[in-house]
Amino acid sequence: MKLVSWNVNGLRAIQKKGFEEYVSFCDADIFCLQETKLQENQISLNLHDYHLYWSFAERKGYSGTALFSKREPLDVTTGIGHPLDNEGRTVTAEFEDFFVVSCYTPNSQSELARLDLRMDWDEAFRAYVASLKDMKGVIICGDLNVAHNPIDLKNPKSNERNAGYTIEERQQFTKLLEAGFIDTFRLLYPDKADVYSWWSYRFRAREKNAGWRIDYWLVSDELKSRVQDSTIDTEVMGSDHAPVILTLQD
Repeated sequence: MKLVSWNVNGLRAIQKKGFEEYVSFCDADIFCLQETKLQENQISLNLHDYHLYWSFAERKGYSGTALFSKREPLDVTTGIGHPLDNEGRTVTAEFEDFFVVSCYTPNSQSELARLDLRMDWDEAFRAYVASLKDMKGVIICGDLNVAHNPIDLKNPKSNERNAGYTIEERQQFTKLLEAGFIDTFRLLYPDKADVYSWWSYRFRAREKNAGWRIDYWLVSDELKSRVQDSTIDTEVMGSDHAPVILTLQD
């Protein structure tokens, strides 16, 4: 079973850069998106093999998530019961043996203006996925807007108080793992360095591979034995993020 997640940083823009061709090439069972930046009926996709599910932000051209699945889910919901649900930050699909959650975690922003709100979100999100875990396995994907450890970004020392690498955000991610979830990339590649999923558009960061690994596939503990591979498709362009790919045993 193949699952792909990608922060596309504007789906309408990336559609013009071969997005549908990439989805077809991947032939994933489930394809999740973050930062779609559109409202309902603002795009038409030629993806007839998939059931399409969306979570739109109230603010136009902002945030938004999606989940495309070849198999029709038992149920699909948006939101986690948090005030930021109006930013379209999650889609959850329930299948027979697990839930899949596509998540776009809020950024703490410049000068950490939104850090307190981010902390509140992290607490609510952890409680939400823990409640799902009580029912069956849980798979979480998306742009979680945190580099967990120094190995997960190019310049950890100079970024210690920057959004995405504060001690507060990193501790919250640790708490999520301690709640019974596994970072599948680090499960398989614990010491692999210089592999990132996001690069700033500034300072030729992608060309220099001065990036951050902030896009994830997490699985709950009971799904650990099914993880076959977890990779980052760093060669795929079109966004400032690269797609992340999870392969599970059926």
